[in-house]
Amino acid sequence: MAPRHVFPRMVRFADVDSQGHVNNVRFLDYLEDARFAMFAIEPHQAGQAPFQGLVVARHEIDYRRPLGFRPDPVRVETWVTEVRPVRFTLQYEIRDDEELYVTARSLIVAYDVERAAPRRLTEDELACLKRFTG
Repeated sequence: MAPRHVFPRMVRFADVDSQGHVNNVRFLDYLEDARFAMFAIEPHQAGQAPFQGLVVARHEIDYRRPLGFRPDPVRVETWVTEVRPVRFTLQYEIRDDEELYVTARSLIVAYDVERAAPRRLTEDELACLKRFTG
C-alpha cells in the first residue's frame, strides 16, 4: 500500500443539503482542500517550493455512504497511483475509522500558466510525488 497524505476535513453546516447529508458537489471541495494541503501548504511549511500550476483534467467520484453533519472531522486520504512526465493520478478516500464515504480519482496536469500549456513536472515535484507512490 502506498503511503498516504492525510488531511482532516471538518464537515461544515454549509456542506449539508436539505436531505441532511453532504451534497455531492461539496465533496469536490474536500478533494481540493486535501490537494492544496498536500502540494502547497505542507511543502511551504517544510521550506520546499510548492507545486506551481496544476490543473485538474478529470475527476471520478464514487459515493459509498451518506455523510451527515458531525462534530469530528473526516479524513481525506490521498496517494499517487501513476506518474507521467506531465501528469499524475491521485486516488482518494474520504473516511473515518468506521466508514468509507467516498472514493475518488483525479488526473492532474502540470501547467505553465504564462504559456497556457502543459509543462513537464520538475525534479522536486517528482520527488514529492514519489513519497506518496506505492
